Formats: sequence, C-alpha cells, structure tokens
Amino acid sequence: MISNLFIYIIIGFVLSLVFWSSSLVFYRDKNTSDIESDEEKVFSPKCKSIILKHERKTNTAVLMIHGFPSTPSVYDYSANSFFEQGYDSYAYLLPGFGTDPEDFKKTNFTKWFNFICRRYENLKEQYENVSIVGISMGGALTLKLAEKYSDSDKEPLAAISISAPVIYNSLIKDRKITKFSFYFARIICLFKKYFNTSINNKDEDGQDGEDRWLGYSGLYLPQSLSLIHAEKTIRKNLNKITCPLFLIHNVTDLTVPFFNFPIIAKENNSRYFRAKVIKMDEFKHTKHVLLLYFSVQEELTNDIIEFIEGRLDE
Repeated sequence: MISNLFIYIIIGFVLSLVFWSSSLVFYRDKNTSDIESDEEKVFSPKCKSIILKHERKTNTAVLMIHGFPSTPSVYDYSANSFFEQGYDSYAYLLPGFGTDPEDFKKTNFTKWFNFICRRYENLKEQYENVSIVGISMGGALTLKLAEKYSDSDKEPLAAISISAPVIYNSLIKDRKITKFSFYFARIICLFKKYFNTSINNKDEDGQDGEDRWLGYSGLYLPQSLSLIHAEKTIRKNLNKITCPLFLIHNVTDLTVPFFNFPIIAKENNSRYFRAKVIKMDEFKHTKHVLLLYFSVQEELTNDIIEFIEGRLDE
C-alpha cells in the first residue's frame, strides 16, 4: 500500500512538473527594469544602430526591429532604400544584442519591448507618420506595438510584420509543434540555461547574403522561454490590431513555421490588411530573414514602400 502510494506521488509530481514546463504557468519575466543598448561594446561596427536622417525635415519615418538574436545589419539594404524614398530610417540595436552573450543573458522580452516602445514614442513626437517593420521576433514586437497603439494618437501609419511567430508549441489548441523538446525547456533550465553560446561574426559574402547575418549562436533557454511566453499574449491580442497591417512570410521558413501566418492573418482586425506569401526553394539557408537575402530583398522592400505610400496617399 505504502509503495503504491509513493509511486502515485512520484507520477503526480512528474506530471505536474511537465505541465508546469510545457504550459509556462506562473511564468513571469524577472528583473524588468529599463535597459539601454551599449553600442560602444559591439563586436562589429555593422552591429550598431542604423540611423539615416535627411538634412531637410521630413514628416515620415520607418522604425525597423531586428530579430532574436540578430542585429540591425539585416536592414542594411532596406534602410537605405527607405531613405532614398524620402523616409528617415531607424533600426535600433536592442539591449543585450550585438555585444557579448553575457549581456544578452541579462535581458528578456519585457526589456526589449519596453526599449522599443520608448524609441517608437520618441519618433512619434518627431514625425507625423511612423511605420514599423519587423522580422522574426522583430515581427512579433511589431505586432505587439500595433496592438498597443492602434486606435490611439500614437497609432502607426503602417505595421509590416515579416516571418513573425505568435505560437511555438500549441498541440492542444492548434495541433502545431515547432519543437517538441521545448515542452521540457523550463525543466532543463533548472539545471543548465545556456548551450554553445558564441558570437557569429562571419561578415563575409555567402549564399544569397545569408553569411552577412551578425548575431549570437547557441541556445539561450531563459531568453527563448521569455519570447515563447510573450507570444501567447501577442496572439491573444491580435484582434486589437486595427492599424494598416502588411504580413509577409515564406512557406518554407525553417525557423518560424509558416503555420503562424494564417493565425495572424485570420485573427487581426486591421482596417487595411495585405498579405504576401513567398516560396523559396533554391537556397539552403533558413529562408527566414527575408530582407537580408539578395534574391528577394529588393522585391519585398519595394512592396513595403508601396504599402507605406498607399497609406500616405489616403
């Protein structure tokens, strides 16, 4: 009797632990105090924020948000194209990125979002029209900004979300899995938080421009869990997006599965919604950081400019 009771207790404990890990119940970001980027510490000058301003004042700006764990360098082509179109261009380095993995370990999604909110609100004080472009986690941050500022005096002119995640593992509700092992990531994090962390500083030409990606390599479990938990709230609040929204995703994306795209497309309430699906088969890269790739960056950047221009003409 006692041995059976002990076994039931162990089974119950294990199941509770798995539920705690997989559902992220009671999860909260720790230490959410505001933080700034330290661009004096970047491991490459190309990691620094991109700020392109015209000598003559313009009333239109574009805010670009990079992904996890990337840097503003992914916007080198697009930022210059927006500038040539007549927009002031801003791609800020998020706190903890582009310097040292030890800096990154001190951050979380709340800190990144609060940082980009401050930058966005500052731009809205300077410009009548501010559009937001984000790739990957930057696309998720773009959606969250659109949720926060839609139907307010700080509403963006347009929000362009590229390759954005809003779910990671959603087996019960959506029957979709990105990586099953991450159901146990919170448990693993109790024993080991980081795996093979390093700086990716290739900074050289490669297939379709992929090798120009600068950022961190390795697995950062606390920061990954912070992002995954944030996706739940972003997905829940998609119906709050009423500002113009342009959604772009690649069907064969190897980083953020395409099943995120129809969820965002269906659950937002944008009054002017556009969606573009592309399919890249000819390259071996992740087909994810779309504005970085030589093969599609011009086409997609022109599409974004067209979308912004359409909103300016209204």
